[in-house]
Amino acid sequence: MDKKQAAVSATSTAVKKKRFSSQSLWSGGLLVPVLAFFILMNVVPTIWMLGLSFYDYTLTSAKGMEFIGFDNYERLLNDGPIQLALSRTFLFMILAVIIQTALGALIGFLFWRSDRMPGRRLALTLLFTPMVLAPLSSGLFWRLLLDPVFGLVNYFLTSLGFEAINFLTNPDWAFPAVLLVDTWMWTPFMALMTLAGSVPKAELEAAQVDNLSLWQRLIHVIIPYAKFIIILGILLRTIDVFKTMDLVYLMTNGGPGDRTELIAVGLYRLAFQSFNLGYSSALAVLLLFIAIALTSIYLFVLNIRARKELKEQS
Repeated sequence: MDKKQAAVSATSTAVKKKRFSSQSLWSGGLLVPVLAFFILMNVVPTIWMLGLSFYDYTLTSAKGMEFIGFDNYERLLNDGPIQLALSRTFLFMILAVIIQTALGALIGFLFWRSDRMPGRRLALTLLFTPMVLAPLSSGLFWRLLLDPVFGLVNYFLTSLGFEAINFLTNPDWAFPAVLLVDTWMWTPFMALMTLAGSVPKAELEAAQVDNLSLWQRLIHVIIPYAKFIIILGILLRTIDVFKTMDLVYLMTNGGPGDRTELIAVGLYRLAFQSFNLGYSSALAVLLLFIAIALTSIYLFVLNIRARKELKEQS
């Protein structure tokens, strides 16, 4: 009887192993197209870009590729326009994230207090509309609005007795105008992240019963519960703002002069207008490492949250 049980057990184990191996083979087969696409579209171009950054290679030059080692990276350290564009990008990123976070948190808090407001869903839908528009269409829309001749903004300014302002070609107004449009587009994202914060209604109701002021509710109730999701929103916007190119390129083309030329616009000029592939590849590698650093901060915050939850569960 023991031998029969052992045989049955061995047979069932073999069947389970065969079924497990067939399932693993099937699952692996399904991953092959995804991995092939990822390698072809991400890994290979990245390796090619990294290798190209060690060469002096201009596509329109009669001279072929010449290996120069780290000369492109040394040139980046002494390139004034690139450093200026990078510092301008960080300034744009800091201002955009601060303004959008403050406005988004305020709007999110106002919608928190308006559960019974008629038309709340319609208002939220209209609020989030700029966020889902393509940056190219938004840039073209605002370029027409800010036109000094037939733009709607200057029409209202002149109607009120002010002089028309050429927002996109005036050195003093171009950078704030681009910042304003980016804020218009992405403040709804930070409002959405604020609304996603899981603040218990009981806490808000208790704060209302205790007659806490708006500022006290924000500091003692909302921020402690919603701070993690808001931090994630800040980090996501930081990474996204750092890559801003299409909006600026369509609205001002980096001008007037270089007042709005962010680093992504400078990279585009080097690669697709000057066709300096070696130097632009070195710049792209530098930006890749900066993006990796920002992403590492994002993952670090996520790990802090995960460790905190594990500690609370244990």
